[in-house]
Amino acid sequence: MDLRRLVGDEPVTRLVDRTPAPLSVARVGLGAMVFLAGVHKLLAPGVWATYVTDWLAPWLVVSPVAFMLVNGVLEVGFGAAIVADRATAFAAGVAAVSLSATTAYLALAAAVEGGFFVDVFVRDVGLSALAWAVLLDALRRSGG
Repeated sequence: MDLRRLVGDEPVTRLVDRTPAPLSVARVGLGAMVFLAGVHKLLAPGVWATYVTDWLAPWLVVSPVAFMLVNGVLEVGFGAAIVADRATAFAAGVAAVSLSATTAYLALAAAVEGGFFVDVFVRDVGLSALAWAVLLDALRRSGG
């Protein structure tokens, strides 16, 4: 359905002109997700530690719960920076690399373990792409 045919060009143009830039919406959404994931890791690190497989745990230098607590603190900071549009390229870069590494890990865990790793992997593919889009936009806005 073509909205412009129903209401004419002018109301649609006025509506579109009042909306935020799509990449601003993406930035705030990514920042909010990273921030809230960090808060939840601080409040319930054991829930997040269930994503650490038995074969990954020995590779961590700390316990899975401690690993989640450290990540929670970092994610709160990086998420807040992304939402506030401060040091956005750096924070979004950290989020993009972290989410991409997590996605690769989840793909491996899904292949080996199956279970809930598959659906989380599928979700994180999209979140990784979102983080890369926000990073590239921040780099363009900052001039490189």
